[in-house]
Amino acid sequence: SELIKPYLGSKYKLTELPKSLVFYMSKHSGPVNEIQWCPVREQSHMLLSASMDKTLKVWDAVDTGCCLKTYSCHSCAVRAARWSSCGRRILSGGFDSMLHVTDVETGKQIFSSKNEFRISALKFHPTESNIFVCGGFSSEVKAWDIRTSKVLRVYKAAVQQTLDILFLPEGREFLTSTDAVSRDSADRTIIAWDFQSAAKISNQIFHERYTCPSLTLHPKESVFVAQTNGNYMALFSAQRPYRINKKKRYEGHKVEGFAVGCEFSPDGTLLVTGSSDGKVVFYNYHTARIIRTLSAHKEACVSAIFHPVLPSLLATCNWAGEIKIWQ
Repeated sequence: SELIKPYLGSKYKLTELPKSLVFYMSKHSGPVNEIQWCPVREQSHMLLSASMDKTLKVWDAVDTGCCLKTYSCHSCAVRAARWSSCGRRILSGGFDSMLHVTDVETGKQIFSSKNEFRISALKFHPTESNIFVCGGFSSEVKAWDIRTSKVLRVYKAAVQQTLDILFLPEGREFLTSTDAVSRDSADRTIIAWDFQSAAKISNQIFHERYTCPSLTLHPKESVFVAQTNGNYMALFSAQRPYRINKKKRYEGHKVEGFAVGCEFSPDGTLLVTGSSDGKVVFYNYHTARIIRTLSAHKEACVSAIFHPVLPSLLATCNWAGEIKIWQ
């Protein structure tokens, strides 16, 4: 991309708030569950989307706003999809209980395996590119090795569903958010795991009676944020004992049962989230105050993500199958 080239040699400076719509991309015939910019900086014009319409799509979301390729390897809704760190493969999982790793150029499956449960969350290991962790409609979370097509480890919790997975830096530990909220307490809502031993480190992290549909890590500081169904985001330490910061609560958007994602800007100054009323809300990370609200969609906006290189480019997606690019 000619637009990205001038930025590649320099360090990411300050994130700017997007002001106007650049592309309106709508080729999905069902809700878009997840979007992700390609992690390879030189190829970060590409945006991946996963939809309830059973497809994955890759878009040129920087220069043209066109769909480059559609992948139809799933027979049911695609709930989660991730780029590999090299940008040449896509990992996907869905309600057909299938896991696929697809070659971006050829569209062929490099790895396919039937899982024992419907998949709702997937993450690659941050340092071991052939290993990923998946969770879904089950009390178990599994680590897989693409090279052997085998399950490496099983992480067992007394829950019904895993909503999201977040690796902590270096990948020795990871967090899962689950739907285990009982009437009297919310232990097990966020669980910390030792990746190697599969031992539970802690399940007493978040004590409020809300599930957390998504988790995100700060790019520079040792903290993470949990989106909650209480219509606020909570801030935690990313080091043991993962304490909540009671002084900061990011509230002003709505979740209302949607799997609304949240993310930090690449410089760590902003926290952005979708909202069930279709808005995108930008918070100052340090003060927890709302800086701007963008009326992005008519239907629930489930994801809003900053571009890794371009300072004000933002992609959003919604429950009506739309993807929009803002600048």
